[in-house]
Amino acid sequence: MPRPASNSAIESHRDGSALTVTVVPRSRESAVDLLLDGSLRVRVTAPPVDGAANFAMLRVLADALHLPRSSLAIASGQRGRRKRITVSGIAPDDLAARLQSVSATHR
Repeated sequence: MPRPASNSAIESHRDGSALTVTVVPRSRESAVDLLLDGSLRVRVTAPPVDGAANFAMLRVLADALHLPRSSLAIASGQRGRRKRITVSGIAPDDLAARLQSVSATHR
């Protein structure tokens, strides 16, 4: 059973961590937002066509977390806005700390 971390969007995963995100395609700018309720929103400028928004979301998230893009993968939610992302090689508490420092906007 996955163990929740301090952030409700992050869980322990056998490869490191799992992260639940909501993707907002066709945004004005690309950004990662940690919301007050603990959820994570990733805004991307790419449209949700032919996987472009998924690719952009993984790139924006990897850049924001200072991780290689290859350490992130979509575990579920390929076609929806809500996705579960696996982040290999980083513990849930470390991931939560990185997200806290990355998020410029707390809403």
